[in-house]
Amino acid sequence: MNPNLTRLQTYPFEKLRALFAGIEAPAGLKPIRLSIGEPQHPTPGFIRQTLADNLGGLSSYPATAGSDALRGAIAHWLERRYGLPKIDPIGQVIPVSGTREALFAFAQCVVDGTRANAKVLCPNPFYQIYEGAALLANAEPVFINNLPENDFGSDFSAIDDATWRDIQLVYVCSPGNPTGRLLKLDEWKTLFELSDRHGFVIAADECYSEIYFDDDAKPIGGLEAAWRLGRTDFRNVVMFSSLSKRSNVPGMRSGFVAGDARILKDFLLYRTYHGCALGPAVQAASIVAWNDEEHVVENRLLYRDKFARITPMLAPYLPVSLPDAGFYYWVRTPLPDTEFARRLQAEYNVTVLPGSFLAREAHGVNPGAGFVRIALVADPHECVEAAERIIDFCKNL
Repeated sequence: MNPNLTRLQTYPFEKLRALFAGIEAPAGLKPIRLSIGEPQHPTPGFIRQTLADNLGGLSSYPATAGSDALRGAIAHWLERRYGLPKIDPIGQVIPVSGTREALFAFAQCVVDGTRANAKVLCPNPFYQIYEGAALLANAEPVFINNLPENDFGSDFSAIDDATWRDIQLVYVCSPGNPTGRLLKLDEWKTLFELSDRHGFVIAADECYSEIYFDDDAKPIGGLEAAWRLGRTDFRNVVMFSSLSKRSNVPGMRSGFVAGDARILKDFLLYRTYHGCALGPAVQAASIVAWNDEEHVVENRLLYRDKFARITPMLAPYLPVSLPDAGFYYWVRTPLPDTEFARRLQAEYNVTVLPGSFLAREAHGVNPGAGFVRIALVADPHECVEAAERIIDFCKNL
């Protein structure tokens, strides 16, 4: 067996199950789950119908590269969304089975694990796939703490030159999971300059990009930042995006990678053997989803309404604030985060995720400790009810 398998840590939701072992939540309170970033808004009917109408495609093997129509729809969406010039759908876009598998597979492709001291840089707290991808690529994850005193940003200047020389891949997440923070253009500029100096590849995880609160301040994407800064070939930059959050289809497992054509050529070769092609019915449904913005606007309004209603409810009792984007509160707790989550579950049947489960101890601190992640993914009525229970819980601490 691959010896690096023994280095993988328990996934956060397995830790949560262990934390809740023995709890019997109040029978009179229905469970409300705000722990997992799984959209629970209804899937748009036209996407469901297109999926059903194309089930005849089950009789064919799909192409690894996806159909020309799907790659074209994604390229046009990138042009519309980020104001980019012509994106080459053949050389600069590859459909993937959701960003999770692609973020993992990408490290296996671009990291040379035979090099001494191979390293992968990850934000901390972070999406645990980054860590697992690094380890199974035979690289060492290096964590950069996202702390409140730095507005939850990544201080790239804290990494010394000797470490940068060993870093082959940098994962960034904007909007951030769990903090909701956006990378600003000057931060992208710094990252690009470091990439040019040290030769690493940037994997930009942007699966929350379409959930934001100000139409005049949309999240800047990695390709958009590259173009605005004159990096017109997207050198060493690959972005990852998905329909899961944007279109409420997490079960469809449909996303894409786009960017540096040189890297994507090799990634497509890797994927030919990896075997994660999208089925024809999923591709057809994905095309209509990427081509439509009306349902995305409606979805965004649902999140805006929930945050507008719930933020002032919780603010007197917890230090909540509107994130830059995304659908999480990242909130400091008056108790240790694991105790807060366990007691809230036991006493009020509301599930939130301890922040320490989303981070690693680095530089003497676990930056997730003392925080919980609250995902406002349920319908508005349930989210309001959950807020009312959290308020009662805080009042009785």
